[in-house]
Amino acid sequence: MSVFSRPAANVENAVTQLFSHATRSGLTILGIVIAVASTIIMVSAVGGFTDYVSDFFQTFGTNALWVWPEKPADDTAPRTGRITMTEADVKAVAEGVPSLRYVSPLVRRQSRSIQHGSRELTGWIEATDSQYLTIRDFKIIAGRAFSPIDIERGHHVCLLGADIVRRMGVGEEIVGNSILIEGRKFRVIGLLSPKGAFMGVTQDDVIHMPFRLGLKLYPSMKEAVVITGQANNDSVINEAKSQIVRLLRRRHRIGPESEDDFRIASQDEVLATFKKISLGATVTLAGVVGISLLVGGIGIMNVMLVSVTERTREIGLRKALGARRRDILGQFLTEAVLLSLLGGMIGTSIGWGCCQIASRHPKMVPINVPWWAIALGFGVSAATGVIFGMIPAAKAALLNPIDALRHE
Repeated sequence: MSVFSRPAANVENAVTQLFSHATRSGLTILGIVIAVASTIIMVSAVGGFTDYVSDFFQTFGTNALWVWPEKPADDTAPRTGRITMTEADVKAVAEGVPSLRYVSPLVRRQSRSIQHGSRELTGWIEATDSQYLTIRDFKIIAGRAFSPIDIERGHHVCLLGADIVRRMGVGEEIVGNSILIEGRKFRVIGLLSPKGAFMGVTQDDVIHMPFRLGLKLYPSMKEAVVITGQANNDSVINEAKSQIVRLLRRRHRIGPESEDDFRIASQDEVLATFKKISLGATVTLAGVVGISLLVGGIGIMNVMLVSVTERTREIGLRKALGARRRDILGQFLTEAVLLSLLGGMIGTSIGWGCCQIASRHPKMVPINVPWWAIALGFGVSAATGVIFGMIPAAKAALLNPIDALRHE
């Protein structure tokens, strides 16, 4: 084997050239560093955010559905009556949709006055029943849930969400005591487990009261009831949605050419919509990263072409001493790949470090760098070195040794 064809010799020569022009090498790999670091950060951040959103939507309940009154987008078709959803619709869905395991009514509005002692705050009021807690997978961490008598007779009792408890500055001792909601006295019978927040929207800033009581206190909500349900399993969610649509269209006397006067959504549907948005963002960011890689690759090719010109006599001397074209090709290709890999190593370290620092921020979602993202960073950097280093290496390999030795 020729001394010029040894891989170790090529690597040694490449390292020597790199340190001989350290400043130039550093500026050359800057584009690769930025591109690889961006790749690591982008993949990890999008993955972490997607996992966080998926976990958040799981807190809405398993196989959950929501139905609420909504004016059709195309409201030109003739229709009678107002856009409503009532307790009778809830009862009809509960009795007429066998694909649903649980069905619960819900009315929701914001209260401007919640008082306990000297503290006064605002929060959301949700009037519902005990099945709603099951659908939403709310856990009672102290006290008890609503009883059938509480729901039927509309007792002045309530359940407090975790944020309400925190903002009141109380603990489990509040159970059994009273609070004022818009001047009305309510006895606290239980505390709910925390559900978490997403982008500033919390599920825990809420007080639950019996549904019948909510309709009595807020009569304007009688025709704006939301139907919540839980399908028997995930395989029948679409079937349940179809059954609900057919039943409500028949009850609301909607003609075949008219649109629904309600909207239905499932947990999986909301998550699928988010994933589409996430995919679009990923594609856009990938385009930006691709531009960075292109700039870095062009920089490597430009520097390698300059290096070939500067070392023309050296190339001629190597060929005169027996170096073959493939030996020269390997030598310069090794230098290009080494530059790219060094940029990939630095970029991966920066990307990983940024992810770790960001994860420590209390308001940031957990970001875990997957192993394949690191492999992708190194793979992309190596591929960039091969692709953009091939032209300068081929130019060096094709030099005529006599002309190269005469080069000044």
